[in-house]
Amino acid sequence: MTLQMILALGVLIFMIVLIMADVLPFGAPPLLASLLLVVFQLYPADADPIAYAFAGFTDSNVWMIAFFMVVLAAFQKTSFTARVRSQMFRLAERGGFKGYLLLVLLVMVACALTGGHSTGFYVLILGLVATIPYDKKLPTSKLVMPLGFACFHPVNFAVNFGLCVGILNSAGFATDGVSMTPFIITTLIGCVGYFIWSFVGYRLLPDHAIAVQQEQSEEVAASDLPQWKELVTVACLVASVVGMMFAKQLGDVAYILPGIFAFLLLGIKVVDWQEMRNSLFSPVVLMMCCVIPVANALSDSGFTALVGNMVADAASSMPPFWLTFVFCLLTSACATFTGANFASAYIFVPIVIAACLALGVNPVGPAAASTMAAFAGGFLPIDGLPALVYGWGNYSMKEFWKFTIPMWIINCLFLAIGAMVAF
Repeated sequence: MTLQMILALGVLIFMIVLIMADVLPFGAPPLLASLLLVVFQLYPADADPIAYAFAGFTDSNVWMIAFFMVVLAAFQKTSFTARVRSQMFRLAERGGFKGYLLLVLLVMVACALTGGHSTGFYVLILGLVATIPYDKKLPTSKLVMPLGFACFHPVNFAVNFGLCVGILNSAGFATDGVSMTPFIITTLIGCVGYFIWSFVGYRLLPDHAIAVQQEQSEEVAASDLPQWKELVTVACLVASVVGMMFAKQLGDVAYILPGIFAFLLLGIKVVDWQEMRNSLFSPVVLMMCCVIPVANALSDSGFTALVGNMVADAASSMPPFWLTFVFCLLTSACATFTGANFASAYIFVPIVIAACLALGVNPVGPAAASTMAAFAGGFLPIDGLPALVYGWGNYSMKEFWKFTIPMWIINCLFLAIGAMVAF
């Protein structure tokens, strides 16, 4: 390992220790970590140090989410919020724990219908969960984590199939005879793994009010808005969500839509400047901004590639199942550390293919599982969804890891099982 790799890893560990120790306010440790990147010169030679350290503040996804929080804050003042709360809570309360499991399943299916792994979708889901009032029967702290990560486990066969085939083709492996059916089976078995863990993990989650509820507890009751302002607010919310879900089709416009709507709501006085400012620069947004350069430093230092090559060499003599499992762990860990799900798949899946071919093993199954595993991590709050879950859920790092680390291992295990069964 080079000195730069060691220092980058050290900054990450230091940040995690500070978060776990709770010695600084939430959102402060990642900011300090970003500053340390400049101190230790953990940036490419041709990069501007300050721009690199604060790259998260110019990230389009971060600002899209930040402005969406403003729109969401406005939506929480409408009468529609009470209806959403009552419907979601009624569903969960009607069947008790069965209702909770139904909510998890519905989120997974709904995410698949929206295209899978959509930023707009998981922000919407977490925003709606945040509107559910605290109740001892079904604490929202027990919903944020499972429903949030359910957005990373969509029952979406087409996306998984297309992505994996594309990677196989780019690696020079012929895919003419590859069918979608085994991908369907692998995806379903992987989703079953998460569903089982959501059943068990629910009981390990804490019972407390989430961060959003704690902030709102000091506020007066929701404002009585005129009907036309409510309709405008709901329209802004729906348009923002649609824009985020179809960001690839709409291009850059999708990223600024929540900002335009936020200023519209400010102009018609649904939210005031203080509310807008508090949403834009909340600790959750600050954390998202500052973990991005830390993740970039790990990748740019060569640490990720080094670990990948080391594992590839060590796993070359393993049986196909364990080879698949190890590479699932590696791909998902890389995606977690870097926040680059697709990039991690494109980095490690070719290594999987090469290792399988060297062993005389059909690489399609292990490649499929490893591709899907790029979205099966999230055991560190250093990316959009995990950071939002960690912040809004008001979890300690111990509580966060109690759910996410077993989730990570179980996800990879079931994907490996699915690949062995299907291929």
